[in-house]
Amino acid sequence: MYDYVIVGGGSAGCVLANRLSASGKYKVCLLEAGPKDTNPFLHMPIGIIPVIRSKILNWNFLTTPQKNCASRPMLWPRGRTLGGSSSINAMCYIRGNAWDYDHWAELGNDGWSFKDVLPYFRRMENFEPGVDARNAAYHGTGGPLNVAAARYLNPLMKAFVEAAQQAGLKRNDDFNGPEQEGVGFYHVMQKDGARCSNAEAFLKPAANRANLTVITDAHATRVLFEGDAAVGVRYRRAGVEVDARAAREVILSAGAIGSPQLLLLSGVGPRAEVEKHAIPLLHDLPGVGENLQDHLDIHITHRDQSHNAISLHPRAFFRSVANLFRYWFGRSGEFTSNFAQAGGFLKSDPAQPIPDIQWHFVPFIYSNHGQQLMPLVKNFAYTLMTCFLRPESRGRVHLASSDPLAPPAIDANYLATERDLDVLVKGFKRGREVMRQPAFAAYSGGEIAPDPAVQSDEQIREYIRANCETIYHPVGTCKMGRDPMAVVDPRLRVHGLRGLRVVDASVMPTLIGGNTNAPTTMIAEKASDLILQDAAVGLSQRQFNPQAVVAAALLESH
Repeated sequence: MYDYVIVGGGSAGCVLANRLSASGKYKVCLLEAGPKDTNPFLHMPIGIIPVIRSKILNWNFLTTPQKNCASRPMLWPRGRTLGGSSSINAMCYIRGNAWDYDHWAELGNDGWSFKDVLPYFRRMENFEPGVDARNAAYHGTGGPLNVAAARYLNPLMKAFVEAAQQAGLKRNDDFNGPEQEGVGFYHVMQKDGARCSNAEAFLKPAANRANLTVITDAHATRVLFEGDAAVGVRYRRAGVEVDARAAREVILSAGAIGSPQLLLLSGVGPRAEVEKHAIPLLHDLPGVGENLQDHLDIHITHRDQSHNAISLHPRAFFRSVANLFRYWFGRSGEFTSNFAQAGGFLKSDPAQPIPDIQWHFVPFIYSNHGQQLMPLVKNFAYTLMTCFLRPESRGRVHLASSDPLAPPAIDANYLATERDLDVLVKGFKRGREVMRQPAFAAYSGGEIAPDPAVQSDEQIREYIRANCETIYHPVGTCKMGRDPMAVVDPRLRVHGLRGLRVVDASVMPTLIGGNTNAPTTMIAEKASDLILQDAAVGLSQRQFNPQAVVAAALLESH
């Protein structure tokens, strides 16, 4: 028996395990389906190449064939180890735009405006470049998550930033400061040249607490209920099913794919979807698994005739050996690189109030998330990735089977609206302009992808449909709100049930304008306060009373 059982040891789960166990008052259990994060490649920034190819550390989800993307099923890498996707991602530290959070509040999510969430961003952060009078309102020090400047910059990164300025974009040295628009170098979630995953930042410091139990290789199969109250989680480990009981709350932090899947397996979701798989319906909640959103990427690649790019080409072997020594003995050099060191935010139309396009620039050829190595071996290259930050398309996660170990069915429904495709075309054409600037003259050996013959808008549209890929930002499938399709309320409690919350990227009602790991971490930071506030005033969803609700609201407001 525990007070809190958390399902998912990823970005959100690691934060919750730390914060809920910190006082020593509550017994906390964290369940993670994957193994411990002991693989050395998880901690070496350049290790993103092997870990994203792993069948053990990566869920390797596949979408259904995407009808608007040449009927292709798409690979969705997601972290399957302590730290979750923060252990296998590109480590870019981006909060999104202040507008995104104000929009959440406008949708009825009180307490989630930018003014409300900024203190949590600052609390979780140790901004290594330093906080002074110019940026103190936006950054914090002393938090668990270390945010650093890149220790190494590939020469191509500097060429990209210079080229973007030549194309008329402004320089921005801090995308998380007062202004998001512009181009520059990303801050990264690293410490001492190594990855600073949420497992390193939050879970490791708490691991030896007597009141925290962490169980890995534990695949949750259903939430246990007594009436309408969640009382525990059933999980499978080494072929044996075990029940972890929760005296206070069950918290789902399995991500935008895992959390809705577990709810559906437990009989919580749209009636037709649950009953289709002969699962007893516990609670008809139509929004579970709906509202799926993701950022879609399209690439422009040039051959690097200077051979300065990071590459798996045999001619880079001796350089790689030298950099391995630099990394092991000094935490310096190319092996500290997160690859996507440069990028930026821009508007597809000057009339846009905020940026709606994001760029990531990498010094190699990018092919199917690193699953195809031959293009890397054959080409020294560099690539600009373009994504539309606020897609209109909405997909869904639903069950493919009642087997809890089977992957769910994921329909991203990419490019379902013409606007999504039109903005990508605009961003692509602007990126092509940057890639042809004089700053790249010493590097460019010509465009590899797309074929230079692809010039008309219709040709570009077809290229996008045939080659676009996820940039790993699925959200929204257990969205927060008060409308009929909302799954959780603004305190992240599941509507219509007691003792059950969802805390992860699935609660985002809309995609934020940027990378999603930092916002997910913030959500868990704020959620831990909400949970502890409820505990402090004796509020249990199993013993719900109006006076306790009022007391909790007053406590939160102060």
